[in-house]
Amino acid sequence: MSANNRVWSGETVWVGILCLCLSLLPAADAAWGRPTALEVRRVGLSRVEDNTMLTVVLSRPAEPRVYTRSEGGKPQMVVEFPQAQAGRLPKVMAGDDLLVEQVVTESSPGSGVKIILELYPEQPYKFWRRSSAGAGGQALFTLGLTTDSAASQTRPAPTPEPRGAWETKPEPQAAAEPPVAPGPEPPPASGNYGFKEDRGAVTGSFADLQRLIPKAGPLLQGLEKDGWVVSDSHTYDRPGTRFSRDFVLTNRQYPELAINIVNLPANIPNVPSINIVSLTTDNLGGETASEYRSLRQWSFSRIKQKYEDIGDFFDDALKPLRVKLREQTKNLVLRDAKVFQTFLQRACPQNPQLAQVMMNHVKEKVNPRFEGVQYTLSENPLVILNMVDFLYVKVFFLENR
Repeated sequence: MSANNRVWSGETVWVGILCLCLSLLPAADAAWGRPTALEVRRVGLSRVEDNTMLTVVLSRPAEPRVYTRSEGGKPQMVVEFPQAQAGRLPKVMAGDDLLVEQVVTESSPGSGVKIILELYPEQPYKFWRRSSAGAGGQALFTLGLTTDSAASQTRPAPTPEPRGAWETKPEPQAAAEPPVAPGPEPPPASGNYGFKEDRGAVTGSFADLQRLIPKAGPLLQGLEKDGWVVSDSHTYDRPGTRFSRDFVLTNRQYPELAINIVNLPANIPNVPSINIVSLTTDNLGGETASEYRSLRQWSFSRIKQKYEDIGDFFDDALKPLRVKLREQTKNLVLRDAKVFQTFLQRACPQNPQLAQVMMNHVKEKVNPRFEGVQYTLSENPLVILNMVDFLYVKVFFLENR
């Protein structure tokens, strides 16, 4: 088998088990530290000056997943706290009659809490997010939306323009109950966040990505043109030293897909920085996906209550779900084949056959003996197709500074 068409199977089952063990170590450490379960206690929606503000009261600090999607032809913004418990949450709350039509909360054991903002169609907006301390040892998460009057008329759907979630904000004096919200966040500056001019440190924007990964310029420009937006971003720095940053891109037209970008700058001279751009099916919905995500959050103590060892947990609990996910993600990729093909054509224009090679692997019959396989599609640049649980295509860009 050629170097560009390697299959990982057989002996890599034990490698997978080892990786699973390593991924569960943080959960085990947390269990030993006796953390309290996260509870979403209250939710409120208020209007403060030009900002529509969703305020969530939590039992302890936690960062949710924030992403956009379309349901029944209506745009939605989802604030998800995986594995959280629900407190006294209303099923439905009235909106602000401007950007938010209504707010719906969903919760289920093992799946966590989702707070869904049903938005008015054709109403451009920007959003920002902030986490802060609350009264009595609680924590507050605030999501703010403001009208984007300067949004491009060429985009038919509202396009969020995020601020960086990592910015440090002054700690507000929190009220015990929503909808009393902390003071408003200054709205993001409007205007073009493309590549035509240098706007300085535009945190979490496509311009920021362009400066970090020049080699991925054509890919990034194409993604922005196709309606992808930066919906989440974090930085992992120490004072005076930058280590890494990550970004999550979402597209209202493809709610079950996401693009994850990681920037790992070199701290040693003459060593290139590493940038990883992945097109994934991470947002796949359904019962199988929810159950799999829930099992991956189990602690060692919980696994030991039901299984004799980690191998039994892998074979009896995870593997059957991975086989199902393999088939579901295959169908998803075939449905949105153009997204994956265009992604690879822009990322690797020097290898026009790469997209077809990838699709041929996706169409292969699923072997129930192996719940997933992984292929190296290219070595320069390095391109990996992973079909274990949630399928993804990962491209590595090396940047010499």
